Amino acid sequence: MYRISAFLVVLILTLSVAAQKPGDVLATATNHVFRLGDLSEQANAAAASMSATIAKARVALLEQMINQRLVEIEAKALGKSTFALIAAEKAKVARPTEIQIKAVYEANRAALGDKSLEQVRKQIVAFLRSEPEQKAVLALVTRLQTKYKPVAGKDVNAKNLASTDAVATVVSKPITAKEFEAFASVKLFEINANLADLIAHELHDTIYNTLVAVEAKAAGLDAGSFIAREITNKMKDFSDEELIGLESSLTKRLFEKYKVNILYKEPERPVEQVSADDDPAIGPVDAPVTIIMFSDFQCSACAATHPIVKKIIAEYEGKVRFVVRDFPLESIHENAFAAARAAAAANAQGKFLELAEILYKNQEALDTASLKKYASEIGLNAAQFEIDFNSPKTAGEIRKDMADGEALGISSTPTIFVNGRRVRHLSPAGFRSAIEHALAK
Repeated sequence: MYRISAFLVVLILTLSVAAQKPGDVLATATNHVFRLGDLSEQANAAAASMSATIAKARVALLEQMINQRLVEIEAKALGKSTFALIAAEKAKVARPTEIQIKAVYEANRAALGDKSLEQVRKQIVAFLRSEPEQKAVLALVTRLQTKYKPVAGKDVNAKNLASTDAVATVVSKPITAKEFEAFASVKLFEINANLADLIAHELHDTIYNTLVAVEAKAAGLDAGSFIAREITNKMKDFSDEELIGLESSLTKRLFEKYKVNILYKEPERPVEQVSADDDPAIGPVDAPVTIIMFSDFQCSACAATHPIVKKIIAEYEGKVRFVVRDFPLESIHENAFAAARAAAAANAQGKFLELAEILYKNQEALDTASLKKYASEIGLNAAQFEIDFNSPKTAGEIRKDMADGEALGISSTPTIFVNGRRVRHLSPAGFRSAIEHALAK
């Protein structure tokens, strides 16, 4: 359960994927028209069932919103935070036995490589506790539903639902349709966007294969021989990068030659109110684009993404501000919170990026002794580092980042926003697209 902060809600999607029909024209090219019906059965079936999928999701999201309200009310009545209330319920779950822990370790030895049981113990315990903890939270919600008796309102899927209509009432306080749309829009967008990804990918491949066949026929070749002539035979080092480059070059030539016009429009991601807070940042304060990355220094995906973001930012000198906020995944990364404290202490001495680079590159050694060693290596004042590292204020700032992240529904890292829009594809192309989109606004 989580709370999504207020943000702009995209209620109308251009050429909404939910409205697609087999006869809809998705793209044109010289002597060719490409329709939804030309794509796979999977894409057509997903498009046909989208309305039902969205309706079902809306009902589930309303239930989730009601449950969140119940937890908030109970936490307030007990003088606790919602985090503390849920944590208390999870704490009631019995610790896994040593036999259970060892059984999981032995069953996954091949995937774990040369890691010892002690190195992965915390991750295994978190895995074993995950399902019973979910059941404990569900039991809490069930008790609260009986205690507070939420009342159903208008159907969230009703036509002509007004923004002020109550879709539910929890302890005399209505949940309006407007509030629900704000809560649900990111999740509903993801459902639409997943279908959009499928359609866009298949559309691109269909156009490409069609044009390759046309070109091959004109050259008196079959498609395989044409591809060999234009791509395979031109390869020198046979790297993935080289292959992608040659394929992209051929695609561009074909699309330009046959005047490909893509009519299909993917849904636009809603804008969320994401604060940069006072966290470490590089780039001008008044830059037109702000990238906010919620990160965990013990997260391998964060370590891989960080240099990509930095490289892309360098292409837009003076136009992008990059902000790093903390979201250590404590349940699976034992040293993530300590690493975040070390980075904050380094930031206090103006050397956040220097230490961040070291932390990402040494994720297997983020214990306190190692963190102090890294601080010394980059020339930090040891006494001041110790003070800031152990300061309650430092820990509080990290907890605030985590709370803000949870309020945004973040559950994994890295989660990255470009001018308030989440980046779905964490790749050079995905970041460039998000930045270009932001600059065009």
